[in-house]
Amino acid sequence: MKRIMVIGVSPGVGKSIFAQRLGDALGIDVYHLDSFFWKPGWVEATLEEFTAAQENIIEKESWIIDGNYSNTFDLRVQHADTIIYLELPRYVCLFRVLKRWLMHLGKKRPDLGCTEKLDWEFIKFIWTTYKPRIHKMQQRLEKLSQEKNIIVLKGTKEINHYFNRGHSNSVESKGF
Repeated sequence: MKRIMVIGVSPGVGKSIFAQRLGDALGIDVYHLDSFFWKPGWVEATLEEFTAAQENIIEKESWIIDGNYSNTFDLRVQHADTIIYLELPRYVCLFRVLKRWLMHLGKKRPDLGCTEKLDWEFIKFIWTTYKPRIHKMQQRLEKLSQEKNIIVLKGTKEINHYFNRGHSNSVESKGF
C-alpha cells in the first residue's frame, strides 16, 4: 500500500479524517481533493487546474488522496494500488456534516481552505445521491477488484477495528 485512494458513499462519511489517520500510521503524505477543487470563496477550480494538481501528486512514489470527484476518478485509479471505500448510514453522514459545520462555523477547515458553509442544496445533495452512490460504488469497486486492492469498511466499528488491529499496515479486502 503506497498509493491509496480513500473514497466514500457521501460527504460526512469521514474520508478526510480516515485518510489523515492512515497517513500518520503509514508515514505517507495525504492530499485532500477538496483543497484542490475549492478556491477561496467557494469558487470551483477549472477541470484543467484540478487535473493538473492531481497529476503532480499521482507521479509521486507514495500518496493518500481522499475524495470522490468522479470527473477525475479514472486519473487517480490508474495509479492507485489500493482503494479504501467507507460507507456509513446516511443519517450519520448528515449528522457529521452538521457537526462539522458547527465546529468550524466562521473558520477555515484545515483540509479545505474555505470558510465552512452549509446550505439546503448540500443537504439535498447528500440525501438524494446516497442510495444511487451505493449502487454505483459497488459496481465500480467490483470491476476494479480484479486489478486493485479493495478495502471496504462499513460502519464505525469496522473503521475503528481496521486501525485497532493494525490493518493499516497490510491489505484486507472485503467481498461485495
